[in-house]
Amino acid sequence: MLSGLALALIGAGLAVGLAGAGSAIGIGYAAQASAGGMTESPENFGRFLILTALPGTQGIYGFIAAFLLMMKINILGGAVVALNVDQGWSLLASSLPIAITGLISAIHQGKVCAAGVGLTVKRPADSMKAMVLAVFVEFYAVLGLLVTIFLINGVKI
Repeated sequence: MLSGLALALIGAGLAVGLAGAGSAIGIGYAAQASAGGMTESPENFGRFLILTALPGTQGIYGFIAAFLLMMKINILGGAVVALNVDQGWSLLASSLPIAITGLISAIHQGKVCAAGVGLTVKRPADSMKAMVLAVFVEFYAVLGLLVTIFLINGVKI
C-alpha cells in the first residue's frame, strides 16, 4: 500500500509530467509547421516563434502546481509533513485538473498554432488572429491550474 507521501509525490509527478508531455507534443506540432513556414516566409520568424512557444505554457503550469504541492508537504524544506493516506489521495487528486487540462489543451493548442503558422505565411497581417485563437485553448489550462491551486490549498494537513 502506498503511503500518503508517495501518493502526494505521484500527484506532483503527474502534474508536471502530463502537462509537460502535452507541451512537448504541442510545441512539436507548431515547430514543424514553423519550420515549413520559414521556407516560404523567413521574415515572419518572430511570429512563428511566438506561435511555437504558446503550447509550452501548460508545462510551466504543471511545474507551478508540482512546486506548490511540494511546498505544501515541505519536501523542499527538510522536515517533510507526515501525511496520512487520505491526505495523500487528496493531494494526488488535487493535481489532476492541471495534469489533464495541461496535457489535452497543450496538444490542441499546438494544432491551432500550427494552423496559425499557415495563416501567417499567407497573410502575415493576420498573425494576431491566430494567436487569439490559440489563447482560447490556453484558457482551459489556466482554469485547470486555478482549480489545482484551490484544491491543494484546501487540503488540511
